[in-house]
Amino acid sequence: MKLNYIEKALMNNPIRAFFQRHHEAAIMQRLGGRCEGKKVLEIGCGRGVGTEIIFERFGASEVHAFDLDPKMIEIAQKRLIKYPPEKLRLFVGDAERIEAADNSFDAVFDFGIIHHIPNWEKSVSEISRVLRPGGYFYFEEVTARALNRWFYRTSLEHPKENRFSAEVFVDELERKEIIVGNSQQEWFLGDLIIGVGRRI
Repeated sequence: MKLNYIEKALMNNPIRAFFQRHHEAAIMQRLGGRCEGKKVLEIGCGRGVGTEIIFERFGASEVHAFDLDPKMIEIAQKRLIKYPPEKLRLFVGDAERIEAADNSFDAVFDFGIIHHIPNWEKSVSEISRVLRPGGYFYFEEVTARALNRWFYRTSLEHPKENRFSAEVFVDELERKEIIVGNSQQEWFLGDLIIGVGRRI
């Protein structure tokens, strides 16, 4: 599900980028470490801030990143022009049908995308499929608790059904062989969950 214009404005501004870079990524790094020299996938890359973080903060050597919105890919291509094609692949894609072979990536990053996907369990299955055994899934997600708040309900567009709590999300990851355990942290009274799981 593509973002509406209000959420695009909220997600594509310096304040969001600051929190993503200095708070969310810091927690992810503390919980899961760096990806030094690794091949990494980012789902829902938007304008490419997360991709920059994966290169600069986590030390990935190669990043594949996609977004459902072709316009966001165009913006990301301009933002990330300094990275050569052998290090970065940007493409239009769908997290329910990831264009990659099984066991392709050492890590997958999700900076708040899965709650936009109606069949989010399918995207979890796909992430598990493309992760190599021992690979890490870094995630920041918005829970049903947040989506039920007035602002989310009236201003933003999200799937109306099949929303998840932090507990339900982690349980689904673990059913798909991505083990989180205690490597998670809730924010804002359970509105957000940040964590790292490892593919067994």
